[in-house]
Amino acid sequence: MKRVAFVFPGQGSQSVGMGKDIYEQVSDTNEYFDYADEVCGISLTSIMFEGPKETLTKTENAQPALLLTSVLLSDILKKEGVRPVMTAGHSLGEYSALVAAGALTIKDALPLVRHRGQLMEKAYPEGKGAMAAVLGGELETIEQVLKNIRENGQTVQVANLNCPGQVVISGTKTGIDKAAEDLKEAGIKRVLPLNVSGPFHSQLMKPATEEFKSALQNAAFDNAEVPVYANVTAQPVIDKQEIPELLIQQLYSPVRFQEIVENMIKEDIDAIVEIGNGKVLTGLVKKIDRRMKTFSVQDLESLSEFVEWYKEES
Repeated sequence: MKRVAFVFPGQGSQSVGMGKDIYEQVSDTNEYFDYADEVCGISLTSIMFEGPKETLTKTENAQPALLLTSVLLSDILKKEGVRPVMTAGHSLGEYSALVAAGALTIKDALPLVRHRGQLMEKAYPEGKGAMAAVLGGELETIEQVLKNIRENGQTVQVANLNCPGQVVISGTKTGIDKAAEDLKEAGIKRVLPLNVSGPFHSQLMKPATEEFKSALQNAAFDNAEVPVYANVTAQPVIDKQEIPELLIQQLYSPVRFQEIVENMIKEDIDAIVEIGNGKVLTGLVKKIDRRMKTFSVQDLESLSEFVEWYKEES
């Protein structure tokens, strides 16, 4: 049997039309769409299928929409006999990874990520925080520039370690603007502002942690059936006692996606499969190790193509 790892995308991968073919063609999933609408108190389903894009992009809507699509695709794969030997997710995607690994149910995960999105939105005043992608340059150089800015009183830090040559930074808008200037002076030419509503994965998210901690305590976690690689440590976790604390730390800590992929590849896997909307993580995996076989399962058509490969005789 082939050994595959499932990885799940985070916020930014959403798009209008996501999940529609699942809803229309796999009738036993409809109860989950209805449940998501109930949890969100709005017709999340119609926002997913018809937009508008601005409403879908709101953190509190994008997060449950992405989790729903990812988890339902993962469930369909399990019914086809496809089971991962390990899972991971990028930021929000870690919740989909936990559901796929049996550590959390979709019915617990949906209200959690909806609440997480709301808390992240209000943790820091709108327009006062920012994020930017730093393309090229050594991590050591980036860290030194950010350290100098912090010493002058601004909050700015590394938020995502995505792949070689791609680091995302997060902090106050003033700090990010200053970092863009100073990084360019240090020889790093491309610093691109990201269209996000807050300084995610930075210390500025700490106000969200206390309320979210109580929400996590009310969720029923189980031990994972397969290892889930945590964003915070890039190491596998199975123990249900450890998972909630890692999810709290994830709010204000860097996503160590490059390390996660490197650690997974060491475990002798045949493919890394991105499950959910978009192809962002597939692109990152190829930049980390271009020899690694990848699949992007984002709808029923791509799911069918992957299942065909999975069931082929080696």
